[in-house]
Amino acid sequence: MYEAIEGNLRRTWLLFAGFVLVVVALGYLFGELTGFGYAGAAVAAVLAVAGAWGSYYYSDRIVLSISGAREAPRELYQYLYNATEGLAIAAGVPVPRLYLIEDSAPNAFATGRDPQHAVIVVTTGLLDKLDRLELEGVLAHEMAHVQNYDIRLATIAAVLVGMVALMSDWLLRSMRWGRRRGSRGGGSAQGALVLAGIVLAVLAPLLAQLMRLALSRRREYLADASGAMLTRYPEGLAGALEKISADPEPLEAANKATAHLYIINPLREWGGWANGLFNTHPPVEDRVQRLRAM
Repeated sequence: MYEAIEGNLRRTWLLFAGFVLVVVALGYLFGELTGFGYAGAAVAAVLAVAGAWGSYYYSDRIVLSISGAREAPRELYQYLYNATEGLAIAAGVPVPRLYLIEDSAPNAFATGRDPQHAVIVVTTGLLDKLDRLELEGVLAHEMAHVQNYDIRLATIAAVLVGMVALMSDWLLRSMRWGRRRGSRGGGSAQGALVLAGIVLAVLAPLLAQLMRLALSRRREYLADASGAMLTRYPEGLAGALEKISADPEPLEAANKATAHLYIINPLREWGGWANGLFNTHPPVEDRVQRLRAM
């Protein structure tokens, strides 16, 4: 299991490096094609980071508001607090704030920019339909996301995807404005730059999104393994995943912006190898099999 966790971490940072390379390539081409050189790339990066700053610090509030979540009263959900506090001690992180979504569909997610500002959100359906060990398994999975800084990494990945989309759009617009003035190269060199810019501008957003989804799937595997280590009972989480995925109730609060956060995607995901590239979560069957093999 430790080898699997190490492998997931290694592949995650390789994907993250891929994000950076795509952003750097787009920034370079943008600067070359607009005539601003490196200054054009710097301006694009500054604007993207400025927009990202607000989302980084306020993303948890936005997600909670969109989801219709409210803080869980301790006097009504004492066991939920006790289980979460015990898992936080085991994980060595501050106790996250606990929020509830009034919905009969069982599901849960974690958000926040770091363990000191983390929030775990569960639906009332999760509390009603899971037994004690299954609920602990789900809470441990979400605690693992907090412990492993997945909540921060997910925010950074989303920012990078937005950066790629913004710079791709600027690249395409800059090519509509015509050739840049004062080109250093000849016509063939400029033509090659334009062609490279078109190809990268069209493919980069798709590539960035695929990398973000692959990153999300890897972190789910890691959170499953880390959560099972916290409870020392993989079957609890395995049973919970089966119950949540088999539940027919639709989660009314979910949408495309928040679906990737949940322990099981509440929206429809696609089967097959090619379609699976666009899924936010790995197949439940694979996750359960890995847990039961621990």
